[in-house]
Amino acid sequence: MAGIDQTYERHVLNVIVDNEAGILAKIAGLFTARGYNIDSLTVADISEDHAVSRITIVTGGPPAVIDQIHAQLERLIPVHRVVDLTEEGPHVERELALVKVTGTGDTRVEALRIAEIFRAKVVDSTTSSFVFEITGAPDKIDSFIVLMRGLGLAEVGRSGSVGMMRGNQS
Repeated sequence: MAGIDQTYERHVLNVIVDNEAGILAKIAGLFTARGYNIDSLTVADISEDHAVSRITIVTGGPPAVIDQIHAQLERLIPVHRVVDLTEEGPHVERELALVKVTGTGDTRVEALRIAEIFRAKVVDSTTSSFVFEITGAPDKIDSFIVLMRGLGLAEVGRSGSVGMMRGNQS
């Protein structure tokens, strides 16, 4: 297939929708029916009257696939707007993770030292484990998890990414 760009690109999409039952299923169904992958998905009410929600979807694929995803999302009836933060320019993207690490002795000390470097907060502690709360860019959280694997990583829970444009853009 000469001439077709198969470069994988990661994109963060903000989808502004009516806050109604079934909208998340419609969007997930769109991705499922076409074989697109969702790397991360978060939903939150963003209006005072609870009528509008922001769905943040992290997905990826070749540029043509991203364009198709964008176009198909915009065609869904309860969708007000689709913004591809990756294409729009500078944006802030953050994620929350809870990371449980088990161990004793020097392993505990090293886990605390690394957590301090990453600005992770201890939210639970026993004599044999810690639960750390860490927020930041997804690659920061990935790096923290990799380091904790060697120190007794027991469990990870991640919120998924949320993002918005920098500056006065919305």
